[in-house]
Formats: sequence, structure tokens, C-alpha cells
Amino acid sequence: MLEFNNAFSGFSVNDLPQAKEFYGKILGLHVYDDKEMPNLLNLQLNEENIIIIYPKPNHQPATFTILNFTVKNIEKMVDELTNLGVKFIIYNDENFKTNEKGILKGDHRGPTIAWFNDPAGNILSLIEKP
Repeated sequence: MLEFNNAFSGFSVNDLPQAKEFYGKILGLHVYDDKEMPNLLNLQLNEENIIIIYPKPNHQPATFTILNFTVKNIEKMVDELTNLGVKFIIYNDENFKTNEKGILKGDHRGPTIAWFNDPAGNILSLIEKP
């Protein structure tokens, strides 16, 4: 049986300094160099939740959402991030359509959500949670 006292997640990027800039300055999250594991970044979401970001020369962006951020007002947050240069993904599938801002309005099938990419092409989302 696996014994552990801590577990954490991680994802790759193709440019560590660019990731540090995006997650730290654009998204306003706490990002810092890992002192124990060189050439890694720590993305600290709260006191106990730290995700590592690691460089990978042959990085391929994730084809699924790697991080979901809950927000109280998705319209406001989409506008703020758009003003900082973040581009939201527009989906125009018959059964899966976002509005012109990239927001999929929630209904009985799911929450109100908007997706965007980090500089490495990984998919992130905002989910409205009142």
C-alpha cells in the first residue's frame, strides 16, 4: 500500500520564465522558485496546496483542463483578464457554445465556466461559484 504524508500535482511548460510571469503577474498567484528541487516553480494556491511547474523541452499542451479557478463573478474576472491580454477560448459546437467573451452559461448540466490557455498552451478555467 502506498504510504505518504503529502501529495502534489504538477504540469509541464516549454518556458519556465514565461510561466512565472504569466501565473505570477498576469493571474496574480504566488509563484516562486523551488529551493529543494532546482529548475522547478511552485505555484502556491493556498497554505497546503502547492503545484509544481516544470520545464519540458518537448512539452505538448494538455488537451484537458489542468487547473480550475473558482470565482464569484465570472463576467468581471473575464473582463479583467482580457484587459491583461488573456484570450478566452470560444467554443461554437452545436451543443457546446460559449458567448463572445468565451463564457459558457451554466444550466442543469453544469456551472458557468470560461476556458483560456497559459503561454504553454495548457488549458485553464474560471468557474463561477457564488
